[in-house]
Amino acid sequence: MRVVLGVTGGIAAYRAPEIARALKKKGVDVVCVLSSAAEEFVTPLSLRTVTENPVFTDMFHAAKNPGSKVEHIDLARNCDVILVAPATANVIGKVAAGIADDLLTTVIMAAEKKVIFAPAMNKAMWANPIVKANVEKLKKLGYIFTGPAEGVLACGEYGAGHIEDTSVIVNAVLASAKTKASSKKKLS
Repeated sequence: MRVVLGVTGGIAAYRAPEIARALKKKGVDVVCVLSSAAEEFVTPLSLRTVTENPVFTDMFHAAKNPGSKVEHIDLARNCDVILVAPATANVIGKVAAGIADDLLTTVIMAAEKKVIFAPAMNKAMWANPIVKANVEKLKKLGYIFTGPAEGVLACGEYGAGHIEDTSVIVNAVLASAKTKASSKKKLS
């Protein structure tokens, strides 16, 4: 099983190596895609070390390297699940609006796979009616959400917006893959 782990730019990005490591322990091949904002919180080197795979950050890598694959298509086709952890209000809003203006959002738009969001943001952002509407829209379209949990947030406040526990995120990924596998068996 292969998972594309999309990491966006929130403080919870520090959890991405932990999530990647937990998936690897379950036998999952993890390939990471970092937004430019995520690189302010976690380095490609740390994720490459944990996953033992290249980390993708550049939308235009193929254009700069003749002979390279078109990354967003290759990544979207060669995975079983896309996990966005943490998922910021920004990436949730972009996907809900059909905006594909960076590598991660183009991978999501090109994917015919399950996409799981593990939101993490301030409780006021999570409660914002626009964010709520975007989440509901994506759920109706078949996107999966795990969390957020209640907990102490980066600003010191307590409330909904804390990234879900790693084990819950990993279990959501594994359950999603099982659902996909059993759907294929039924079709055969």
